[in-house]
Amino acid sequence: MKTALITGANRGIGLELARQLGDRGYQVIAACRQASPELKALDPRIEEGIDVTCGKDLNTLADRLRGTRLDLLINNAGVLRSTDFDQLEDQLDDFRLQYEVNALAPLRVTRALVNHLNDGARVVIITSRMGSIADNTSGGAYGYRMSKAAVNTAGVSLAHELKDRNISVGLLHPGYVRTGMTGNQGFVDADEAATGLIARIDELNLDSSGSFRHANGEELPW
Repeated sequence: MKTALITGANRGIGLELARQLGDRGYQVIAACRQASPELKALDPRIEEGIDVTCGKDLNTLADRLRGTRLDLLINNAGVLRSTDFDQLEDQLDDFRLQYEVNALAPLRVTRALVNHLNDGARVVIITSRMGSIADNTSGGAYGYRMSKAAVNTAGVSLAHELKDRNISVGLLHPGYVRTGMTGNQGFVDADEAATGLIARIDELNLDSSGSFRHANGEELPW
């Protein structure tokens, strides 16, 4: 049985990934700050009380997983805060929060758990095409765009870092998904997005490691 750990698995895309991977026979480990009733109903292994921005919590998670081997690590936890040019000085905390959660946390989580990853494991970062510089045709959303551009850069470096360990890294955009984070606005539901993401995870290997792709299979520009 393969084992997958998902951060931010208590709701939205993370919850759907936990559901669908569980249905496929994975042992799912759901890491989150607080489990939701919906997550508990899936009955995965829940590692609660984990804040991905807290080094102590990440060390605790690694200790709890002692003896557990991972085939798949999905860095899904994310945050979206409104930021704009005119209110810049009043929104610096929102900029920093998005950087901590969206950009730095996936790197920190992967570093904390790297010794739990099996040979041939996959590391996935749920990112966004809003982190694409070439695809930015509307501006705005400064903090979110910057945090996702940063994690894209980190993901490519991580792909190089882990190649010798036979671990591949994928940067995946789920689409504009109707979840609580987007105020239930979007073009696809979380279950559809999760299905596409899992298809891309299945395709991920060392040859495609470090690539930036849409859940629908489209390769995205940097």
